[in-house]
Amino acid sequence: MSDLSLSAIVAALGGQLHGNADLQIAGLAPLETAGPFQISFVSNPRYQHQLASSKAGCVIVGPGLAEAAMLRGNCIVTDQPYLYFARLTQLWRAKLRAASPPKGLVAIHPTAVVDPDASVHPTARVGALCVIERGACIGAGTELKARVTVGEDCVIGARCLLHSGVVIGADGFGFATDGDRWEKIEQLGAVRIGDDVEIGANTCVDRGALQDTVIEDGVKLDNLIQVGHNVRIGRNTAIAGCAGIAGSAMIGAQCTIGGGAVVLGHLQIADGVHISAATVVSKSINRPGHYTGFFPLDDNPSWERNAATLKQLHTLRERIKKLESEPKS
Repeated sequence: MSDLSLSAIVAALGGQLHGNADLQIAGLAPLETAGPFQISFVSNPRYQHQLASSKAGCVIVGPGLAEAAMLRGNCIVTDQPYLYFARLTQLWRAKLRAASPPKGLVAIHPTAVVDPDASVHPTARVGALCVIERGACIGAGTELKARVTVGEDCVIGARCLLHSGVVIGADGFGFATDGDRWEKIEQLGAVRIGDDVEIGANTCVDRGALQDTVIEDGVKLDNLIQVGHNVRIGRNTAIAGCAGIAGSAMIGAQCTIGGGAVVLGHLQIADGVHISAATVVSKSINRPGHYTGFFPLDDNPSWERNAATLKQLHTLRERIKKLESEPKS
């Protein structure tokens, strides 16, 4: 791929360029390792100290860091530097593909298994060892990486990207007790995935028991996430790796859920809720905001003492209530 000049980058993506417009950029790199022909970004003021020492040929910054960036050399100033950098990666990937287009690319890999009653849009791509079962539908411009499985009657919208090992439409976890044994509840629903959804490697989205599990437009799921049956995830919500969403939970639009968090079943989470990593959501959240619920890390002896104290909180609360209710002398 030929280099991109700073002027070409700004012409494509906007922003205010300060410095040498003719500088040729050969690559993208982190701020601390970027060289004189690479471009990087700073989106958080806490990393300002790295800016002066960086050897990057150009740095993308917000208005608050513009003066410091101009003192060190070339920079592009934009209101949202992280978003700008994201779009720059897309521009770079497009240039790479144009310079070296893949050879012999086929829409459906010869090792993929596609049921005759499944529907795959002509512009979709199905990778090696994928399985698409009866009645499934794959939308326009969608790409399934290697070893993706799409179960019966599941629908995937347009321009989605499913990474290796994703399983869409396995049976939800449903069993009824019959004395000392379990009786399976047949999972009669499917999974419906909207447009522009990305799902990370080895994530599983279970089919519904009676109604469909629904992933709305623009949702981004990281690797190794479990989405239980009959869950609904609202538009443009993003969930980080190893999170678990139990059955019939309803998650609103524009939410974020941190890695390793757990949402218990049948709960409702409002639009615009942000949940910290490792939080266990044990009750519905009806208002937007940032929520955290985990016991802080500590050295083990201190943690055990604090945990023992927590166990006594209810007794202490009752004693305080009793003391407060006693008549004042």
